[in-house]
Amino acid sequence: MELSWSTFLFEMINFLVLVWILKRFLYQPVLNVIARRRSEIEEQLAESRRLQAEAGQLKADYENRLDDWGKERQRLRDGLATDLDAERAQQLEALQSDLAAEREKARVAEARRQADAARETEQQALQQGAHFAASLLGEAAGPELEARLADILLDELEKISDDRAGAIRKQWGEPPAAIRVESAFPLDGDRRRRLEKKLKGLLDLDLPVNFEQKPELLAGLQVTVGAWVMQVNLRDELKGFAELSHASG
Repeated sequence: MELSWSTFLFEMINFLVLVWILKRFLYQPVLNVIARRRSEIEEQLAESRRLQAEAGQLKADYENRLDDWGKERQRLRDGLATDLDAERAQQLEALQSDLAAEREKARVAEARRQADAARETEQQALQQGAHFAASLLGEAAGPELEARLADILLDELEKISDDRAGAIRKQWGEPPAAIRVESAFPLDGDRRRRLEKKLKGLLDLDLPVNFEQKPELLAGLQVTVGAWVMQVNLRDELKGFAELSHASG
């Protein structure tokens, strides 16, 4: 069999054309597909690594947030405990203050009750003493004691100043119809004349002086000019003593 160079040449040309066709229409597309697939895989791997990194960051953030929440919760618990302790202390202090105020109020009320009871007892004793003194002096009262009280009244009238006399004249408003002098026992003529003269001159009134007997005065006198009254008698002195002692208590 003889080698034909023309046949060999055509075969070489056919082989080269076949290789070009394969490379052009088969090998290069496959390489492109492989390259595109490799690129997609690399992109997916990169995306996976990115997602993994994000997941790790989210996990770290979540753990940090949990830690922050734990610290904030503990801080709130501590603050609440502090507030509760302060409120408890304040309520306890207010309660103690209220209890102290109630105790003080009870003490004051008890002291007032005791003072009222003592005052009432004292007033009863004063009233009993005044009653006893009135009974005793009522038995001892007589014209002699009344004469002495009339002299005392005359002395008191002598001591009244002009200013005081002027003030007395303004107390009855319209001039009264008469000057009334009451006594437990009848007065003698001399004392009547002296009293009449002194009262008219002191009060600057030219009025009749009516002398009346009033045994309930026990002993002494009572002078009445309109609304103005002057008393020098046992009954009113004892009554005034009891009232003064009660007011002082």
